[in-house]
Amino acid sequence: MNSPALPISSETQWQRGFWCLMGTQFQGAFSDNVLKQLVIFLVMAQHLPKAQLDALVSDAGTFFAIPFLLFSMFGGWMADRFSKRHVMIGVKTMEVGIMVFATYALATRHLNLQLASICLMGVHSAFFAASKYGSLPEVVPPEKLSWANGIIEMLTFLAAIFGTLAAGWLAVGFSDKPAWPGVILLGLAVVGWVTSRGITRVPAQSPDKPLRVNFLGDLWREFRWMRTDRDLWRANLGNTAFFFIALLIQMNLLLYAEQVLHVDPLGNSALQVALAVGMAAGSLIAGKLSGDHVEYGLIPVGAFLMATMGFMLGLEGVSRTTFTVCLALLGIGGGMFIVPIAAVLQHRPPADRKGSVQGAASWLSWVGISAAALLQKELNIRLQWTPGQIFWFCAACAVVAGAYATLTRPAALPALLKRWMHGKVDLRDHPHG
Repeated sequence: MNSPALPISSETQWQRGFWCLMGTQFQGAFSDNVLKQLVIFLVMAQHLPKAQLDALVSDAGTFFAIPFLLFSMFGGWMADRFSKRHVMIGVKTMEVGIMVFATYALATRHLNLQLASICLMGVHSAFFAASKYGSLPEVVPPEKLSWANGIIEMLTFLAAIFGTLAAGWLAVGFSDKPAWPGVILLGLAVVGWVTSRGITRVPAQSPDKPLRVNFLGDLWREFRWMRTDRDLWRANLGNTAFFFIALLIQMNLLLYAEQVLHVDPLGNSALQVALAVGMAAGSLIAGKLSGDHVEYGLIPVGAFLMATMGFMLGLEGVSRTTFTVCLALLGIGGGMFIVPIAAVLQHRPPADRKGSVQGAASWLSWVGISAAALLQKELNIRLQWTPGQIFWFCAACAVVAGAYATLTRPAALPALLKRWMHGKVDLRDHPHG
């Protein structure tokens, strides 16, 4: 069922296209994070009652998630039907218009319009995701796929780091001139459009693929097909679990910093940065350790590191320094968990189905994200859970994910530990995919 990547004419050619893709992805993820966090920080600056603040933080996540649930499969169809490069250029063109709208929303201080701009950026990202991930096997040589996944995940989390820092700085520095952050984001959107034009030219893999309006029926067909490949289906489940846990931790962290540590937007950003730095480092480590294969043994290692650190975050009386270190270690675990999963999702589908598989995987991941946003509101408002208790809940979810990964592929972790002890990698034990 696996298909080879398109021929790469030269080392220089694939590297240029790959790094243009990385630049485009970094800019998009950075702008996503700046806009979403900026709106949240502007809301926090109004010193609203706790229940209203909890609800608005959850709503911001929900508004970004809804487009993925509605348009992920359409994005997957476009990635198969057209050249993925053309899709990404078109999406970046759309982003320029979105940022014009966002600038107006910020300038008028209209909260509903600001939430609408977050929703529109969700539409942009839903269209972009399938082409971005689906194009990697076409842009890089097969033996570089795990490395490329490590790089793209690392840059995604670095974008979150700098985007969160920038949002805190913009919220404080331009509190009396809210239009300027929008102007900056508009300029970045133009930069992203320019870099997208340098992405490797690739042909459409399924130019005759029909568009099905009933995306739920399309989803069902993709799920039935993916169930025939155990590793691919389990990767989908792991991907969904990761994004559920990650978003719940991120939203809970915002509230923990505000309500327990009582920090300003810049201090809040610093904690988000510690988490994202860990994610970036974990992704880079996972890409390095994987070499030219998919390292399944990293999945339970990452899950149990997330679980241990999640438990530590929930303890009362933890110093801010210890809390920050635990956040970074939790992020490392998250990076090690997601990189091999992303590689499986890209490598195993045939070329004419990669876009649809990425669309279905993206849809499932945003089901997890939406569930996390809704659950965060329920736990905070209805059940009155403390932020520490929610961190413990996240740790329990990570334990379940790690146990499932260990039980369904029991030889992966011992094989990884054996190679670590001997200081070498035996590729015969880990064929591609």
